[in-house]
Amino acid sequence: MPQLKKRSEVAKENTWDLTDLVASEESFNEQLSQLVQDAQTFESIYKGNLSEVSTVIAALSAYEKLFFPLITLGTYARLSMETDRSDSTGQMRNAKMNQASDQVYAAMAFFKDELLLLSDATLGKIQAEAPAYRNFLDDILRDKPYQLHPEVEKTLAILGGTLDAPYLLYNTMKSVDMNFPNFEVQGESFPLSYSSFENEWEHEVDPEKRRAAFTAFSNKLRDYQFTTAKVYDTHIQTEKKMSDLRGYPSVIDSLLHRQYVDRTLYHRQIDLITKELAPHMRRYAKLLQKVNGLDRMTFADLKISLDPDFDPVVTKEDGIDYVMKSLAPMGEDYTKMLETAFANRWIDYEPNLGKSTGAFCSSPYGTHPYVLMSWNDKMSDVFTLAHELGHAGHFYNAHKYQNVFNGRASMYFIEAPSTMNEMLLANHLMKSSDDLRFQRWVISNIVSKTYYHNFVTHLLEAAYQREVYKIIDGGGSVTAPILNDLKRTVLEDFWGDTVDITEGAELTWMRQPHYYMGLYPYTYSAGLTISTQVSQRILHGEEGLIEDWLKVLQAGGTRTPEQLAQMAGVDVSTEEPLRNTIAYIGELITQLEELTEELGE
Repeated sequence: MPQLKKRSEVAKENTWDLTDLVASEESFNEQLSQLVQDAQTFESIYKGNLSEVSTVIAALSAYEKLFFPLITLGTYARLSMETDRSDSTGQMRNAKMNQASDQVYAAMAFFKDELLLLSDATLGKIQAEAPAYRNFLDDILRDKPYQLHPEVEKTLAILGGTLDAPYLLYNTMKSVDMNFPNFEVQGESFPLSYSSFENEWEHEVDPEKRRAAFTAFSNKLRDYQFTTAKVYDTHIQTEKKMSDLRGYPSVIDSLLHRQYVDRTLYHRQIDLITKELAPHMRRYAKLLQKVNGLDRMTFADLKISLDPDFDPVVTKEDGIDYVMKSLAPMGEDYTKMLETAFANRWIDYEPNLGKSTGAFCSSPYGTHPYVLMSWNDKMSDVFTLAHELGHAGHFYNAHKYQNVFNGRASMYFIEAPSTMNEMLLANHLMKSSDDLRFQRWVISNIVSKTYYHNFVTHLLEAAYQREVYKIIDGGGSVTAPILNDLKRTVLEDFWGDTVDITEGAELTWMRQPHYYMGLYPYTYSAGLTISTQVSQRILHGEEGLIEDWLKVLQAGGTRTPEQLAQMAGVDVSTEEPLRNTIAYIGELITQLEELTEELGE
């Protein structure tokens, strides 16, 4: 396995083009200075002067315009860091951006406070005369019970970058400071890195190498467990203090408030899946063990292939072709967006030293989406690409039809468009061949890449995260031993005696940046529940569903997640969609068992 390249050694065509955001460093500095100046001018003009309807509407327009450079410059600074966190120039640029952002938000802080002082009649007139800002004003009124004194709000805005420091510290430690030593198997040495473990060694066919890599990887994580735990505890204690300061009943309630979700949807998603999906996934684990001839099934073996000898290389070009063909049903405009993404370098493909692990899509309003991933010539990379382009397609559509305030849907819904693309890809692959072995390979990819990742990995993270917040809401704090015990308990409860939760498995809490993003992990299963139900109906030929789905994407944040799902014909206020999705996963695993028997294995 080759060593990771330096960022400077990566071919240009495999990197994203950030000049669409900012043309040069000189331009970045000039725009940043102008942004701070414009924000201060905004404050000097409108602070204390929001009484007339016409003035408020003008202020709303000026306020909106401030967000365009704020988003563009902030995205540029952050994305240039994501590809190489060891780059000191990028670190300084990001620090400069954070300092300027604090100044901008401080200058803008008065605005919402003064809008809340307006009478309901005045706010009603503003909404009637400027309907584009209706949702924005409704959101402000919704937050009114939790709004603090204007000077406190301004102080918190100034401290914004400082309060976000734990996430930056976590990423720097993970991407830069953790240097993994080579590991040995039968006298042969193999290179190891964060990226190579997650993209290669976890899926390694040879169980001796795979388990040795897991041990070496876990040992290095263990060296950082106490520091990582302290960074994480600092983050969640900050969330607790902010929750208490604003008067929320708990941290969980404060985080759900942002998602327009109540506790019923949150707890149902975790409890029902943990209980009812576990038997199906234990069957899948036993099938993996049987087909791969393992003496025992360990946590380090859960991401291996069901058919390790049938894993064709998927080049980037082949992957792009799969994505284009599978998403063609989304229509001409969607297809053109994909063509532009591939042609104009919206995607950063290749792993390199210092690059963030995993994958994500950043969708700055007013420009275009950017996708980060690590291409390793595997089918899982195609699913990742389709997934992240699902986010891109969502925000491409939402931003086309909504203003900057209405462009982003609730986090509860955010993973529905991404997992929808995975389902369309899987369905396309299934139709492309009648070969039983290929069909088993495709179904196993659906189970292991789509459902295992989103319905199991992230769901167990959510179950663990819920226990962490219970401790914090109870006035406690967390340390590495506490987090390790919580994680191990969640894993053992789900897998039972089917999987040996080997030493090191408890440290997987250290690998997830989503813990610094509020209640994010459970939303993967929520989104996949919605996309599974819609995609199944599309497969069965239900007329008009693609058009309806595109309207859902275009709605952006103008609807609650329940309303967005309802637009697509899915009622998430009941257990039915979730139970149907769990049953569908069970059917896929049954198909794998039957195909394996038919193939004589």
